[in-house]
Amino acid sequence: MQLHWHRRDLRVADNRGLAAAAEAGPVAPLFVFDRDVLDHAGAPRVRYLLDALAELREAYRERGSDLLVARGDPRTVVPAVAAALDAERAVWGIDYSGLARERDADVRLALDDAGVAREPVHDAIFHPPGSITTNAGDTYSVYTYFWKKWRDRDKPDPYPEPDADDLADAAALETAAECLSDADFDIAVGDLPTISDLGFEEPTAAVQSAGTEAARERLSAFCADAIYRYADDRDYPTRDATSRLSTDLKFGTIGIREVYAATAAAREGVGGERDESVEEFQSQLAWREFYAHVLREHPNVVTENYKEYENDIAWRDDSEELAAWKEGKTGYPIVDAGMRQLREETYMHNRVRMIVASFLTKDLLCDWRHGYAHFREHLADHDTANDNGGWQWAASTGTDAQPYFRIFNPMTQGERYDPDGEYIKRYIPELSDVTANTIHEWHDLTDLERERLAPDYPEPIVDHSERRERAISMFEAARGDD
Repeated sequence: MQLHWHRRDLRVADNRGLAAAAEAGPVAPLFVFDRDVLDHAGAPRVRYLLDALAELREAYRERGSDLLVARGDPRTVVPAVAAALDAERAVWGIDYSGLARERDADVRLALDDAGVAREPVHDAIFHPPGSITTNAGDTYSVYTYFWKKWRDRDKPDPYPEPDADDLADAAALETAAECLSDADFDIAVGDLPTISDLGFEEPTAAVQSAGTEAARERLSAFCADAIYRYADDRDYPTRDATSRLSTDLKFGTIGIREVYAATAAAREGVGGERDESVEEFQSQLAWREFYAHVLREHPNVVTENYKEYENDIAWRDDSEELAAWKEGKTGYPIVDAGMRQLREETYMHNRVRMIVASFLTKDLLCDWRHGYAHFREHLADHDTANDNGGWQWAASTGTDAQPYFRIFNPMTQGERYDPDGEYIKRYIPELSDVTANTIHEWHDLTDLERERLAPDYPEPIVDHSERRERAISMFEAARGDD
């Protein structure tokens, strides 16, 4: 018997760990609700997780098996389940956060003590940390050089999915669960908790459909059209030029090899701008791996600046301004539209993520950690490595970061990437009757003009030009400049 511990690989297709276990089969699949992980979760992610697990469970049931579902500490659960199954080996996909690494080290020791072999595998990314380095053997801190090597490395094909003969039958799983009825953790076959059981309220925002089939539909639609417009249109939030696969990749409801294979197929036989556009999307897959490598090498970046300054950055951290940013009431339309999209859809367009992050850190002079925590709570696709990398880039504290003196002008960004105000009006109904030109000049209007045009929409809470100068001075002081 083989045990496969599902974590961020909630699928049966293109699952490297599951395929490795199936080679020696039969495989008993397990998922553990880990309290330490849930403590850092938000309701949208838990909702997506439960929906994805429901589909995963059905995939196993269609093959005559089922999913063991436990609630407890994996350090105890995994070796106990392995013992109850008389498993020879436990297999799982490697995660790169500090929390996961510490937990997994303890699980490995517990399995060693129990005499169970273990095989952690790299599944979520193509090229594991340590495989793409500088000539000196260091982890890259500049994406461009990482990308050139990533792009030229061979990419393996998707792994085969197991059939019924590769899996433990449901009866064997029931027997194992019964053997653990007196354990100090809860375990059952196919019995998923409710979101309230896990301590969360049902999100009021819409969470996109979960599972492999939904992810494949998104991938197919993207590769049929938008991928060829990606390079030109991806920064415009109303042009529907993004894949919307970020949540699927975060939870592993679709494999990275399957995604890349689809993009490679889309690239065959095309040339010129269409070919360049597909490669531009592939470069975004490389960004995921770049940040995963950084997190693996520097796990402290979750709470600390990657970039060291001579002095501490004197963040302003005004609580009222932070609250206005969270509520989408800053008086800067593109910023507020993004924050309201997040609240309504548990998602935000990537260009707008950069705009709102720049506004928080450079206009409000607020520590990036406040923004990171808010995104972690509300984004369905929150990924520790990606989100942290993005926030530290915007804050000029991370790898390959935006230079501290290059500060997004939120009005210029809105005019450039939402020229007709379509995105802004979609999420800010108070501005629905205001012309696009006037929306993009909102900061220049008089109080009387703003009151006449949109009395329920706030005036700008800060002056961008003044705050830009303060941000530059703040970073120069941190740098120790005279």
